[in-house]
Amino acid sequence: MKAIIISADGFEDIELLVPYYRLKEEKIEVDIASVGKGKIIGKHGYEVAVDKALHEIDPDNYDLLVLPGGRAPEALRKEGDAVGIAQYFMRRNKPVAAICHGPQVLITGGVLRGRHATSCRSVAGELKESGAFYEDSEVVVDGNLVTSRQPSDLPAFMREMLRLLEKGSG
Repeated sequence: MKAIIISADGFEDIELLVPYYRLKEEKIEVDIASVGKGKIIGKHGYEVAVDKALHEIDPDNYDLLVLPGGRAPEALRKEGDAVGIAQYFMRRNKPVAAICHGPQVLITGGVLRGRHATSCRSVAGELKESGAFYEDSEVVVDGNLVTSRQPSDLPAFMREMLRLLEKGSG
């Protein structure tokens, strides 16, 4: 089992670090990808090593895509490789977990029409405009997609993300 977390500078630290370490606890291999190699810095100052540049990613080699929030999704949605990876996962019904601003990458990819999802309130309008059904809930599961609103939703987000992975491997 292998997961990819896609992020960039300005990520919401806890929304990247909690999934990263929780997945590792489950013995799931986790790669962090960004625009380039090196490191990315969260909005609260945490530095995270980048394992792969986006252009190096073969999404077929991963079982889960995680899209943390913060300011990072604003930059990532301008990167064709990031959007393409998100589209690949959604179109092949592979598990995707997006929290806070994370769904912005999916919105740009045009893959949320008719799907139930949540996000931070500042993205809710954009989510609705994309054709998604917005729900103001701590976690929303729609098929292969798990979404949450904010850091305080992380327990529910992680529970449903792991449940989705369990279904996929079972």
